[in-house]
Amino acid sequence: MDMASHPTSPAPGAPARSRWAQLARDAAEANAFYAPDMLGAALDHLANGTTIRMVEAHAGGSLIGVLPIILQPRHGRLPLACTANWMHDHCFFGAPIVQRGSEIAAWRDFLAQLDAAPWARGFLHLESIDAAGANAAAIEALCVEQRRGWREIHRYDRAMLRSDLDADQYWETHVRAKKRKELRRLQKRLADMGTVETRLLADRTELARWCGDFLALEASGWKGRQGTALSCKPSDAAFFRAACASALDHGRLHFLRLDLDGRAIAMLVNFRHGNGAFSFKIAIDEELGRFSPGVLIEIANLHAVQSDPAIGWMDSCAAPDHPMIDSLWAERRSIVQYRIALRGSGMVRLRRAAAFHAANGIEALASLLKGQG
Repeated sequence: MDMASHPTSPAPGAPARSRWAQLARDAAEANAFYAPDMLGAALDHLANGTTIRMVEAHAGGSLIGVLPIILQPRHGRLPLACTANWMHDHCFFGAPIVQRGSEIAAWRDFLAQLDAAPWARGFLHLESIDAAGANAAAIEALCVEQRRGWREIHRYDRAMLRSDLDADQYWETHVRAKKRKELRRLQKRLADMGTVETRLLADRTELARWCGDFLALEASGWKGRQGTALSCKPSDAAFFRAACASALDHGRLHFLRLDLDGRAIAMLVNFRHGNGAFSFKIAIDEELGRFSPGVLIEIANLHAVQSDPAIGWMDSCAAPDHPMIDSLWAERRSIVQYRIALRGSGMVRLRRAAAFHAANGIEALASLLKGQG
């Protein structure tokens, strides 16, 4: 695994992650997935032979940006090789960590390095960027300044929690009365079966057991049957345990569980960064599906988040039009993908320009044919 941004970059390890941690504390845009605890765990356990280059932006000798990069042999359905931000299977937001106030300088350095890199192919494909975020604004401004080709190629909205209301006010304001009544009935029916308790992880000594409970609970449901549960791959399970441990040690883990008579029936893992948080994974006991344990733990999560002054917002990281979380959270976050032209010299520049224009042209033709169909 090659993590060097260029030949003079330091080798990966504790020194690099220490510098990334300092940068993350002053990030212009929160991204728990690229914060050093989660990113480090991903590099350790999820690379799976993929070459990952950590492109570092500098200004005045200081680190002002970190962008994980991979090469992709295809661009979606198109047989065009490209350069892309690294989005592993458990990464749901792709904004690089850049220093607040240095966004354009960081992107100027990122793009200059990619332009000069002989290994960079095609164009830069950026996935899972906040359309209203600091990175999007810097990319647009810099591409206009440099007359560099760029295009938004996909956009969708996903649920987000961002409100000054307390949990009860939010619940009353944004959830239909009929749904609230039904959920109160389910809570009462569940309480009739035994002792129901909601807990937020606070004791470091309980982490291993909680991680084990989560992995087992997730595997007991449809994800286990389909082979997509974290425990189905040792590397995924190792990543989960390492990310949780590192995040807890750095005050970034927000781990919630709903118990019935001491047994977990729903668990929810969130990761924090700055004043925000990202909802990572949920697991439920499907045998108790008639009580909607997933919704019940989301209600508990609403109270936990809205009562914590250190959390200003939470990204659901959910798919668009998610039937459960969209009915509970009223706010939305627009997520976009960008295609950005890369430059260079000689034949490299020509090949990169050809790839960028080919991708744009094929998409435009496909859109035209679809409109005529």
